Amino acid sequence: MDFLQPVITNWFTILSALGIAGGLFFNGYALRSDTKTRRVANLLVLAEGHRDIWKEQLKYPDLARVLDPAANLTKEPLTLSEEIFVNLVIQHLNVVFHTMRDELTISPEGLRRDVSEFFSLPIPAAVWNKFKVLQNDRFVKFVEDCRNWK
Repeated sequence: MDFLQPVITNWFTILSALGIAGGLFFNGYALRSDTKTRRVANLLVLAEGHRDIWKEQLKYPDLARVLDPAANLTKEPLTLSEEIFVNLVIQHLNVVFHTMRDELTISPEGLRRDVSEFFSLPIPAAVWNKFKVLQNDRFVKFVEDCRNWK
């Protein structure tokens, strides 16, 4: 019975400590659940931005050449609207890259292949080569790694 004496004497302190530990556990669980919810919400926002950019490409026929693997930039130089469109795609990809790096969203499957295929096209490759000097080094490395991915 001697071992119960400290428990009987300090019952309030022990109960308080258990309450605090339980509260910390509950807060940790709630934070983890909230983080998952935010990551999915961020993914939805990124998907909306992606859809909005590509709607522009469908809306304006002069942007159709951006996805043409046979586009000849020597015969028909890059237009301002093509350059602006591809730059919008680059900026969107930059946002996606940083949200993935900071674990603020779920990484889209097939992203490396998508980036590789897009920047292998003549117009996106030309715009990327022109504007990559303005980008963050980590982002440039990511895109270049994707371009070399097979």
